[in-house]
Amino acid sequence: MNTTLKHWKEAATLILAAGHGLAADSLPSRTPRTAGGSPAGGGCGRAHLPHRSRFDYDVLLLKRSSKSGFMPNAYVFPGGMVDPADFSSEWLDVFKPLGNSPSFGLRSVKQPAETRPPIFATDRLKLGSPVPGDVAFRICALRETFEESGVLLVVSHPEEGAAGRARHCGSELTRWRALVNQNPSNFIRMCRELEVLPNIWALHEWGNWLTPVGRYGGTRFDTAFFMCCLQETPHTLQDEKEIVRFQWSTPSEVLQSYRAQELWIAPPQFYELSRMCRFPVLNDLHNFASQRATEGCEQWLPVVFSKDEHHISLLPGDKLYPLDTSGKTQVDTSTDSQLEDPQDDSALHRMVTLDPYSTTLQITITPRYNHLLPVVQPPLTHDPKSQL
Repeated sequence: MNTTLKHWKEAATLILAAGHGLAADSLPSRTPRTAGGSPAGGGCGRAHLPHRSRFDYDVLLLKRSSKSGFMPNAYVFPGGMVDPADFSSEWLDVFKPLGNSPSFGLRSVKQPAETRPPIFATDRLKLGSPVPGDVAFRICALRETFEESGVLLVVSHPEEGAAGRARHCGSELTRWRALVNQNPSNFIRMCRELEVLPNIWALHEWGNWLTPVGRYGGTRFDTAFFMCCLQETPHTLQDEKEIVRFQWSTPSEVLQSYRAQELWIAPPQFYELSRMCRFPVLNDLHNFASQRATEGCEQWLPVVFSKDEHHISLLPGDKLYPLDTSGKTQVDTSTDSQLEDPQDDSALHRMVTLDPYSTTLQITITPRYNHLLPVVQPPLTHDPKSQL
């Protein structure tokens, strides 16, 4: 864990998609393999969101407590702040069956180290941990998912090939879940006693979002996002503390509920769910996520400013995105006529928010690292249910 950070606390999030009884060989074994999939871009420009009936999978969202100090009442993907236990050297013994496999058997990433987001590129040995960040943040995402939802993603043995499967919470796992909630280091103890490994191989690197300045309180997070696709929807329970409700819904249903003001999601969830709408079929989503993960990702720090009662969040690649995003970045828009020119759509990568439930995407750039373009909806002008 990086205690040298000034503005952010490191965290990990898991986007968990689950189908309904797919064939046993439709998702890969524990050791990832490359398989044919849909093109990364999935098409450009505007597109209609797929109707919810076209999806053969749901995604897990958890409602945060109204007493939460960060994003109260928001629906979020499972995840949370990294704990020192996630970087504990004891994990070396837990993963001992893998022998001397580099990065605990994870695939290498093509992205040059100097362009990697710091959350992945930081040398953890210099911070006192022999566990690479790529491993520790997956452990964090799996631990937090278990704590918050009861979904435990593990494999019994490296040779069994059980990726994409969840262990259901029986009485023994219910006891362990309570212990892990009390002390994250009990996650290591649980894995030892149950003779399982956290299924870090089922998680595919997806993105890296940073909390912008002055949003959602004083706490800011540097969060690694991972994607995981399960064959079947696992048994789920909220933790009765930070999480007060959970739901499995299609990406299209979540976006519809958001626009109908039935629930609130933060900008990263809005963007990523819009991305997932490119793939209504779980196998396509999984194949894409598995292939693309080896390309790497960008660090995304939204730069937020107000214009004509709109809140505009600039993302990397936008023509107005500042070169230096350190500290408290501000954008000078006092003389920028391009904001008012509807004909000038060069290099746009932004989210425009009218109110907490009205967000639209403006994107003309090509995604880096072979990533997905989100489905871009037109502005909401009438009955929200007619938009999907």
